[in-house]
Amino acid sequence: MNFISQERFEHLVKKFKSLESLMVLGDLGIDKYTCGEVTRISPEAPVPVLQVTEEKYKLGLSANISNNLNSLDIKSTLCGVVGEDKYADLLEKLMEDRGLNTWGMVRALSRKTTFKERVTAGVQQICRIDYETVSTLDAKLEDKLIERFTDLLDGQKAIIIEDYCKGTLTEKVIRKAIEDFKSKGKIVAVDPGLNTPPRFYKGASLLKPNLKEAKAMVQAMGFSSQDLSSVAKILVEELELDMLVITLGPEGMALVDNINRPGELIKIPTVASSVFDVSGAGDTAIALLTATLLAGGTLEEAAWISNCGSGVVVGKIGTATVTLNELRDYYLKISKGHHILQS
Repeated sequence: MNFISQERFEHLVKKFKSLESLMVLGDLGIDKYTCGEVTRISPEAPVPVLQVTEEKYKLGLSANISNNLNSLDIKSTLCGVVGEDKYADLLEKLMEDRGLNTWGMVRALSRKTTFKERVTAGVQQICRIDYETVSTLDAKLEDKLIERFTDLLDGQKAIIIEDYCKGTLTEKVIRKAIEDFKSKGKIVAVDPGLNTPPRFYKGASLLKPNLKEAKAMVQAMGFSSQDLSSVAKILVEELELDMLVITLGPEGMALVDNINRPGELIKIPTVASSVFDVSGAGDTAIALLTATLLAGGTLEEAAWISNCGSGVVVGKIGTATVTLNELRDYYLKISKGHHILQS
């Protein structure tokens, strides 16, 4: 299988800057990284004492998709629910610092803003501390969120539904988003949640589960098949998908383009040269898949470009993004004599 040519790569990524805005809908949060060194054990309990050298705050969950799009010069509007708390204020500040709008955020006294603190010594994570509400939205909040993204819909070219199973994406919210965007001929890309009933996503333009999620979705729908081709076929048929991308970790990606090449499963290998941290790689993948499709690329071309972006991100520590320059540099490094150039 041939790698995407440099001519097509450049043609597509040059279009990113001129794309109309994308909506990102899902759970919102902040990732904090508390970094330092451990030199002794606490006298109070048999636990390490971390001497803190650095604290970093990053946009997390669905906010990381908007951050990825922004790094690629692609406009986006982020929609989701946060608390009425200090972490919501910090999230807004982080977004504003990155030039991201906060129009789609809904605040709620009844919920906590998701805040995940990872404590690391060198590259070793010692623990993670989570502050969050994971119960589903109540009816009033559902309606408020739906009203918010409905008001913003006309200015968006596509929607990415990013499901981290934190309660934001109820059946009503997901179904309304898919129906409204599809009825206007807009792309609906879904990064599914492991615990969300699969049929909530029925009718999406693109579904991007990882292999574990794909198998779990098939089982949840009452099927026992677990081989890759059967799993892909069931997902496409049962959920009436236009396109399916199953990420396979070190094995690459499996694709089905049900519009142009129905019934055909295509596999492409990974192009990651080193892996330090997989945090955020899925966010980068769905961002680049959607953007490349909007730029006029085929699903296979979108997968190759997404694969390159993910290759950059897994080489970084923590929730990360990829810039256009990094994407280009990585593509050029991979394309020079790489074994995947030939089928």
